[in-house]
Amino acid sequence: MQSSNEGLGEGLDRLIFFGSVAGIVSLCVPLALFPEQGGVILGRAFDFLTHKFGVMYVAGASLTFVFLLYLAFSRHGDIRLGDSEPEFSTASWAAMLFCGGIGTSVLYWGVVEWAYYFQAPPFEVEAKTAEAMMWSVSYPIFHWGLMGWSLYVLPGVAIAYSYYVRGAKSLRLSDACEPVIGRHAKGALGRAIDLLFVVGLVGACSMGIGLAVPLIGECIAYLLQVDRKSLGFALDVAVILVVTCIFAGSVWVGLEKGIKRLSDLNVLLAMFLLIFIFVAGPTLFMVELGFESIGHMLQNFVRMSTYTDAAGTSSFVEDWTVFYWAWWLALGPYMGVFITKISRGRTLRELILGGIGYGTVGCTMFFVILGNYALYLETQQIFAVIETLNTVGAPAAIVGVLGTLPFAGVAILTFTIVCVIFAATSYDSASYTLAASATRSLAPEDHPHRLHRVFWAFLLGLLPITLVYMGGLKPLQSAVTLASVPLYLVTLTMSIGLWRSIRAAEGVAESQQVTQRTT
Repeated sequence: MQSSNEGLGEGLDRLIFFGSVAGIVSLCVPLALFPEQGGVILGRAFDFLTHKFGVMYVAGASLTFVFLLYLAFSRHGDIRLGDSEPEFSTASWAAMLFCGGIGTSVLYWGVVEWAYYFQAPPFEVEAKTAEAMMWSVSYPIFHWGLMGWSLYVLPGVAIAYSYYVRGAKSLRLSDACEPVIGRHAKGALGRAIDLLFVVGLVGACSMGIGLAVPLIGECIAYLLQVDRKSLGFALDVAVILVVTCIFAGSVWVGLEKGIKRLSDLNVLLAMFLLIFIFVAGPTLFMVELGFESIGHMLQNFVRMSTYTDAAGTSSFVEDWTVFYWAWWLALGPYMGVFITKISRGRTLRELILGGIGYGTVGCTMFFVILGNYALYLETQQIFAVIETLNTVGAPAAIVGVLGTLPFAGVAILTFTIVCVIFAATSYDSASYTLAASATRSLAPEDHPHRLHRVFWAFLLGLLPITLVYMGGLKPLQSAVTLASVPLYLVTLTMSIGLWRSIRAAEGVAESQQVTQRTT
């Protein structure tokens, strides 16, 4: 593959490019100038959306999972995306899929997510009890498992079908919506869809970068033996700049050499880290609780998938399940574009089952090992994970957990490297997707212009810097939830378009068969 032969200016979709840049800057400047007021507004917007429209996210995730299973196991699963063999090996494809879709977030939440649920469990369970512990280790696997990855895979199926089977000339979401909106895909409505996608993606990506930056900063402060508080926001900015330069370099060298090699390397490093913690930690405890938590999640899968807490007994659904589905949904179209570019030659069945399966297994491994190790430290009073989380913050709690391991310095150094590469692979995938979406036409064998991709790599750091400056988890959650609202409608439109296209193609094939039999 190669970069588009057109120059940067010739291939650029100026309306999408300049419109999205203006939208992003207009969001960042007021938030940076008035962080307190901006935080209040974002918090109110988050509460309103999650409480008033939360059921739409819960229902949407369930329907998405069922629809994908139907496509995979029906005759439609045999549809092949393109007429060539798969470009990447299954191992490299799975690594790129996982690293591009998860980023550093799985390292962050893998260690501490259980602690939030242990203190405030769902279903009116008493906090810090044995029952609360079981829900606290099974819910992360649910949030990062089958349902979440379905919200990634569905846009991938819709865009890939449009691109490889229907022959769309670009990777824009408007092309995937064409079976529903018709000629408007080339008009103002189509332009609005593509513009909302680009701006929404930057907002959605801010969550992952916003979580990664303080965590990487905390790890660096530990390794260099410096006071994290004294460095403050300056260290966060430095981390964002370093990570941005790394993934800008990866984007520059291309999809095969950059993202593929970084993904392969990071999977190996992550596996080494997990195996080390598994062997050095309480192995039997992690195995037993891991099996039990997976079984508990599967036994309660339908209950968890449909839980909306209509009685309002707590804010668990709004704060966590709805937030997670909004996060996956907001990143879904971006992953759809990226999945499309790495999945040529695969069948819909391979794409659906591989995307959901490999992603779920990978995330489950992180939560079973990292989360259960942290829970063991808390229950055996070796390290006060919950107290550190509540008083100092999640990054300090995560570094504290890793600091209890043998060869703690080496473990934290490896963890830091994995964090940085995870952030790089995730956001060079995002910058690639943004550049592809702001390119007028892109053949399957071509890539967006290098300078275009590098520009988006640096612009992706702007909103996270602003949100990190505002401080706290709520601005990040609010930003990603707001970004998901227009993309919810776009994803719904793409899904309807996918089904119409498949049915139309079947109708044409049946007509041709009838014609052949009668002649």
